[in-house]
Amino acid sequence: MREGAAIDKSTWRASLRARVGAVGRLVVDLALPPACLGCGRPVASAGALCAPCWGRLRLIERPFCQRLAIPFSYDIGPEALSAEAIADPPPFDRLRAVAVYDELSGRIVQGLKYHDHTELARSIGAMMARAADDITGDAHIVAPVPLHPRRLWQRRFNQSAMIAAEIARRLGKPHVPDLVDRIKPTPRQVGLKAAERAANVQGAFRVSPEAKRKLAGRRVLLVDDVYTTGATAKAVTRALLRGGAASVDVVVFARVVEGPG
Repeated sequence: MREGAAIDKSTWRASLRARVGAVGRLVVDLALPPACLGCGRPVASAGALCAPCWGRLRLIERPFCQRLAIPFSYDIGPEALSAEAIADPPPFDRLRAVAVYDELSGRIVQGLKYHDHTELARSIGAMMARAADDITGDAHIVAPVPLHPRRLWQRRFNQSAMIAAEIARRLGKPHVPDLVDRIKPTPRQVGLKAAERAANVQGAFRVSPEAKRKLAGRRVLLVDDVYTTGATAKAVTRALLRGGAASVDVVVFARVVEGPG
């Protein structure tokens, strides 16, 4: 098949999926009133938070570490780095996050990830695109943290890929969900310590020879839902850099913040 024909066919499929998705959302909105992302109370529009939940969401806003998005209690300069970023620099350039991970932000993520509320991807992606506004202009392509095929078959969708697709749509950038392969079926990271998380994902990701052609010299915006110790984001970043990426930035919905931050 000619390359142009393949692109046209891919574009047609994407357009069809978007139209079907829009019709599906309309049907759902007519059948069920829009509900708050956090608590399920009725709200004016789909994908919104009610006033109490919005007030409780701990947004990560400046001042924060420019490398790891760790909030600072006071402003120490526009390019300030946290002690963690200085002592153990990550392989990616910059991380951005919407909110601190807590009960509320965790409930929003889990609604998409474990309870099949796939409609949340649109709102979560919109918030993440805004949170990463200062770094998205540098990106050439948007890619999600991948699931292992076995996990994907069990869950039926990759929540990070759904969010990445929405972010890419808003940015007008290519979404490349198959840029990285997860070749090792790792156990879930929940409950593991930092060293155990790092060991768990070691050697778990690979960029295929076919994907390297898409990646060569590109700046990647890597999308995930939650940043805890960063083991997964760092492992995927290393795979991307080995595969030829020029640089990697990361955006998540929520990140764990130790201490009072």
